[in-house]
Amino acid sequence: MRLFSACPACRTRIDRSASIVALLCAALVLSAVGCGTTKMHEATDQMVLSEAVDHSIAAIDFRPLAGQKVYLDTTYIRQVKGAKFVNADYIVSALRQQVVAAGCLLQENQKEADLIIEARCGTLGADGHQTTYGIPASNVVSSAASLIPSAPSVPTIPEISLARRESSEGAAKIAAFAYDRETRTPVWQSGTSQATASAKDVWVLGVGPFQGGTIRERTRFVAGDLEFGKRKDNESPVRIHDRPPVDYTAEVHFDEGWPLLSSDMPAKMLKGKRDPESEEEVAVVGFEEAAEGEEAKPAEQPAAEKD
Repeated sequence: MRLFSACPACRTRIDRSASIVALLCAALVLSAVGCGTTKMHEATDQMVLSEAVDHSIAAIDFRPLAGQKVYLDTTYIRQVKGAKFVNADYIVSALRQQVVAAGCLLQENQKEADLIIEARCGTLGADGHQTTYGIPASNVVSSAASLIPSAPSVPTIPEISLARRESSEGAAKIAAFAYDRETRTPVWQSGTSQATASAKDVWVLGVGPFQGGTIRERTRFVAGDLEFGKRKDNESPVRIHDRPPVDYTAEVHFDEGWPLLSSDMPAKMLKGKRDPESEEEVAVVGFEEAAEGEEAKPAEQPAAEKD
């Protein structure tokens, strides 16, 4: 005796019912995780703008002008406005940092400089995007019903979506060039340096936001309660040059204007400073220069420091 019908239509209805029940159970389990709402985006907007500026300036290599007395002309940046303090002042300070780190001798007076570096900003702004995978909220029906005097009020149709994504993208485009102060002849130009930064929030079946984007090291759930994925590498590109590159986004120590090659070792143990006459690497602070064929010996400590 058969307990179940072999009718294909019946089996199809049973399968559909099982699928619906499974989806409802999955939605119930996911909804128990929690749902978040982002109330303010002020910090995010500032982060995407400053991140775009940092990456744009970090890609400009001022090392061809190393050792020269330069004056940074910011005439065409002063009027740039952004979100709160991510504006002209932030761009100018970032450029000054990159110029100094490249070994240029920054002058505060134009008459004392040999070269003029003129910088400009072509883009500084952010765009916002929202994508709904499903039926977005709509008030079309309620608006149409309000036109009929005797019609009852109709509520707004709520959003019915499987997933929703909100994203903010910041962009910056900066360029610089240098010319001789007296002769006005061109010396160097950087080309345009363009960079973008993004922040993304994703909701799946009402669960979220899952926060990602370039401004965050990892994807995280609801303001950092859970983190997953690999950390992102945001280091600046390295170019071959006599002077070691300086990462704009990292802490760097200098010895007489020369960037030390490693920041995780004591200054007395660091090597990498070049002798301008021999073009060879010599020991730096804390070491005595050794004769040929001998190893460098630590400098003698003052009597007060000896045990």
